Amino acid sequence: MRATVAPRARIAARICPMTMPLLIGVDFSSRPTPRKPITLATGVLRGQALQLGAAQRFDSLAAFAAWLAQPGSWVGGFDLPFGLPRELVMALGWPTEWAACIDHYATLDRPAIRDTFAAFCNARPVGGKFAHRACDGPAGSSPSMKWVNPPVAYMLHAGVPLLRAAGVCLPAHAPDVGDAQRVALEAYPGLLARALIGKRSYKSDDRAKQTPERLIARKDMLEALEQGRSPLGLRIRLTAAQRDALADDPSGDALDAMLCLVQAAWAAQQPGWGLPQAVDPLEGWILTA
Repeated sequence: MRATVAPRARIAARICPMTMPLLIGVDFSSRPTPRKPITLATGVLRGQALQLGAAQRFDSLAAFAAWLAQPGSWVGGFDLPFGLPRELVMALGWPTEWAACIDHYATLDRPAIRDTFAAFCNARPVGGKFAHRACDGPAGSSPSMKWVNPPVAYMLHAGVPLLRAAGVCLPAHAPDVGDAQRVALEAYPGLLARALIGKRSYKSDDRAKQTPERLIARKDMLEALEQGRSPLGLRIRLTAAQRDALADDPSGDALDAMLCLVQAAWAAQQPGWGLPQAVDPLEGWILTA
């Protein structure tokens, strides 16, 4: 049975809209390094125009945790899952209250996560190996229990405890907990990317796959965003240097952070952050799905 609590009215009653909050978008890595850092984009919304600000990069989880813990006012879109599928949690006998579930999950190491999830999948029929959250279908996202290609289960394991330790508010999961002036929302850049350029690939960490076609796709995406051809109704403003830097990054990390930023900007304009009328707090929800 799927729980449906944390309605939008309850969230909105606790979190008052901020005037021109700082907006952030985060392309997350569960094992950041100088070569593959966590990338954070900032921006300010003026009407329907989103002015891109500076980018920051963190090559360790500790450095990112220190940034999160700073006082301030922001609304952020984070490219990592915040919850596990209810079906999975119930099958494993884990706590079905979100905070308790995350506490339990954080005690596991990665081999234990891999082995536990692999055993779950191996016991299920072909075509239905993974359990899914309600938001996976409309978002077109990977199941949050997936431990490889992409390893989103490890991203949840590394990232959500940092958000909780920093005391931020996660409205889809615990609207009555945390600092209401620092709001963390789950984003997924692939959802917005598909709306802008279809299923064309626009990034790769593999040098051999960093092709002219992917460069053209990144440029087309930036052009669509600057012209306001987005289903979210926002137009992004870039300097020439920002445009060139985003287009010339074949990994797409900075571009993904900006896509999360756009999703956060959309959410900042919506009642209850654009979440559905009722959200399962164990699973959460992906912005704009």
